[in-house]
Amino acid sequence: MDDAAVVLVEGGSDAVLVRHVLAAHGAAADVVPMGGVTNLGRFLAERGGPSRRVLALVDADQLRVAVRVLRRFGRDAETAEELRRHGVFVCRRDLEDLMIRALGPETVLDALAAMGELGAFEAFSAMPQWRRAHVTDRLHRFAGSGSGRKARLAAALAPRLDPDDLPDPLDALVGAVLAAG
Repeated sequence: MDDAAVVLVEGGSDAVLVRHVLAAHGAAADVVPMGGVTNLGRFLAERGGPSRRVLALVDADQLRVAVRVLRRFGRDAETAEELRRHGVFVCRRDLEDLMIRALGPETVLDALAAMGELGAFEAFSAMPQWRRAHVTDRLHRFAGSGSGRKARLAAALAPRLDPDDLPDPLDALVGAVLAAG
């Protein structure tokens, strides 16, 4: 995909979801998991720096890392909105939280049932430290609690998103990939 846009994402589960969303919109991009946002600078440097064809999606708690990286490339940004102008899109918390909130807990629970993981989630929810937690918080923590679960859950949830009603920043990312043409 030499002529396609590149979307850098933090990890494998993010890549699963972003690939699905882009494909649903006919948006051609090479989606590359970086193995963590601390690798953003290296991945951008390998691709000539941030541009309208080299984009990234990061979690909110990694905003400062993205700001520092963009400064190394001579781009001035402090906020998520300013990062967006440079092709770096920031999830409010992280991509798993974004999906849980966009689809709602019932849809995520239905996906877990289809995956054969609902019993494990119920056992997790019965743990004393999680009993009183809101279901969205339990789902978020559960998603990351098992080996490979985040990627499997991303694959199960991605087709359930309404392609015409994507949550921000996914909608903005799709628009940027389409604009990069």
